[in-house]
Amino acid sequence: MSKIRVYEIAKQLNISSKELIKKLKEFGVDVHSHMSTLEDDEAQLIVDYYSSDNEESETAEIQEEKTYEDADMATKHEKVAKKMDHSNKQSQTHKDKSVKNEEVKQDSSEQSDEIKVIQIPNKITVQTLAEKLEKAPSEIIKFLMMKGIMASINQEIDFDTASQVAEEYGILLEEETEEALEKKLFEEKPDNPEDLVERPPVVVVMGHVDHGKTSLLDAIRQSNVTAKEAGGITQHIGASTVEVNGKKITFLDTPGHEAFTAMRMRGAQVTDIAILVVAADDGVMPQTIEAINHAKAANVQIIVAINKIDKPSANPDRVKQELADHGLLVEEWGGDTICVPVSAITKTNLDTLLEMVLLVAEMAELKANPNKRARGTIIEAQLDKGRGPVATVLVQSGTLKVGDPIVAGSTYGRIRAMMDDKGRRVKKAGPSTPVEILGLSEVPAAGDSFYVAESDKQARHYAQMLAERNREQSLRATPNKVSLDDLFSQIQSGNVKQLNIVVKADVQGSVEAVKQSLERLSNDEVRIHTIHGGVGAITESDVMLASASNAIIIGFNVRPEAGAKSVAETEKVDIRLYRIIYNAIEDIEAAMKGMLDPEFREKVIGHAEIRQTFKVSGIGTIGGAYVQDGKFVRNAKVRIIRNGIVVYEGQLSSLKRFKDDVKEVNAGYECGLTFERFNDIKEGDIVEAFVMEEIPRT
Repeated sequence: MSKIRVYEIAKQLNISSKELIKKLKEFGVDVHSHMSTLEDDEAQLIVDYYSSDNEESETAEIQEEKTYEDADMATKHEKVAKKMDHSNKQSQTHKDKSVKNEEVKQDSSEQSDEIKVIQIPNKITVQTLAEKLEKAPSEIIKFLMMKGIMASINQEIDFDTASQVAEEYGILLEEETEEALEKKLFEEKPDNPEDLVERPPVVVVMGHVDHGKTSLLDAIRQSNVTAKEAGGITQHIGASTVEVNGKKITFLDTPGHEAFTAMRMRGAQVTDIAILVVAADDGVMPQTIEAINHAKAANVQIIVAINKIDKPSANPDRVKQELADHGLLVEEWGGDTICVPVSAITKTNLDTLLEMVLLVAEMAELKANPNKRARGTIIEAQLDKGRGPVATVLVQSGTLKVGDPIVAGSTYGRIRAMMDDKGRRVKKAGPSTPVEILGLSEVPAAGDSFYVAESDKQARHYAQMLAERNREQSLRATPNKVSLDDLFSQIQSGNVKQLNIVVKADVQGSVEAVKQSLERLSNDEVRIHTIHGGVGAITESDVMLASASNAIIIGFNVRPEAGAKSVAETEKVDIRLYRIIYNAIEDIEAAMKGMLDPEFREKVIGHAEIRQTFKVSGIGTIGGAYVQDGKFVRNAKVRIIRNGIVVYEGQLSSLKRFKDDVKEVNAGYECGLTFERFNDIKEGDIVEAFVMEEIPRT
């Protein structure tokens, strides 16, 4: 026979559990609490009783039959009393001994008619269950022993066993799913406007090498320390704070362009404002352009600081003109880019620069809620021999406290200590505050987000769950990256409205020519946009920018660096290399129409370094080479790379070991190389051997 709980009948009859328990005891039914169960016939009798009672009050006609109904109900009372009489006699002795327990349970049931529901994982320790149920662990252990289960305080029990324990106390348990766990930690509920308070802006300083980024930060630190000791920047950690007119500004010292983009790739919008440092005597340089592109891609407000205006050769107007050529039109020329001429040496206009930062921050109305569990981003991290894993974090919302259990990527831990940017120990850190933390299990990656969990166990569980998910994702191909092979299908499905391209070439003139030629291919369905163009080999920074912007890389007379090639494979970035500009145009045009020809993809089989050259009459120049990796085979195709630039591509003419012709030479051996119609070999040249493989279209 099935059973039904008291609270379920009470809900069905629309009465309180307390009232129903009282009525059941009048009938002689032995119930302890709203979680007690009844047999079907007992439940039916009480339902009939209340149904009849309700019918009495509905109409006057039923009032006339009240006498008969009372008699009928008396009969029902007798039936219930007779039915329960035998069991009452048997349990009388037990009831006398447990009067106190019954009274306690009755009191607890009378405290609330609402059923308490608690979510727990699939397995839980006795200690944690006791905390959830607000009971003593010894009480839980005793109950389990009565059920024949021997469990210590730190031993795990399964969900079904925990449910039996909870039912004894009138509590329902629900199994917490991974989705619910993840939602609880990662999904951030919208803050109420009244809970938001103003927070300091987070500023990153970017620019070309030797344009004065570090000098500018040092100058701001010194001037503010002189003005007020409480303010100022120190170099204890990778982020720091300065105070201006009673308001704070947080500076990130060195998120180089690669780290800057890496953070954005991980979904962390860390910075609010970027100060672009440009030397007045040098102008816009390649890294300046790269910084502009990275800041724009991250949708960060740019303030230009034209540094070194104290130099005789300074020409700020030329800098402004060059900035305009790259899409940054200064305010005095009718644009919206704030531009401040400064000197880190003479400390000229530093206050003006900081005031402009505060002005931009004020217009952006930067706010955060400090009264909740903290979350933010890892700025940098390292393994310290004495202190273990050390991470510099930027709190973005909430307040981080010593003792908080946190998750950072696939690492976790409890914060043992926190230091501010001046090396002082602090107990808490609010929004836009950088601190150095100790206590993580491993070194997290720069750009990882961190979250405060409810407990150490929950933090460990989340970290393990994320680690497992990362492993699964790494095994799967990334389908959303654009490549020329699937460009047409993505255009047709509406996934691609704009094709982003990174162009690298051997000379600046080629960069501009390739950019203009490709952008002219834009049509109604897809617009081609060059997000970055530069001179030299394809670097890791180029690949990371392309990955973050879902772009493909076009290389013209250049090659990718070894590190860039491996990163491109990991990030699934499509790199296309060309020697003739028209081939690049034809490929992209064909890809946009879905008519790419069968592809012949090169497979690099080895690299060798020219260590010595020999000129032989009648033969030409022989390169004495050392095979660094892979192997060289006779009649292979080769290219000679000098300082990242391809200077020759053609056929290997001969391959020798000492004076003998050989079929192949493996890594770690020396050999002699000659090339068809090319003798301009120099020591230090890198020779790349490759073969062409046909890749069937799918």
